[in-house]
Amino acid sequence: MIIVPIKEGENIERALKKFKRKFEKTGVVKELRERQAFTKYSVRRRDQIKKAIYIQKLQREQEEN
Repeated sequence: MIIVPIKEGENIERALKKFKRKFEKTGVVKELRERQAFTKYSVRRRDQIKKAIYIQKLQREQEEN
């Protein structure tokens, strides 16, 4: 359960923004979207490898600068 403490006099829009941020961090929506369609293990693994290669590339570029 997500709890967002609201200070006295705080704008409701700001509290809603905090709630949305916390909800996004839980990953519920992302998981629901992933479960809508089955993804083969080989495809998931391929995507993980692509992501790892991309991150390594970014880290190398960052080290060079």
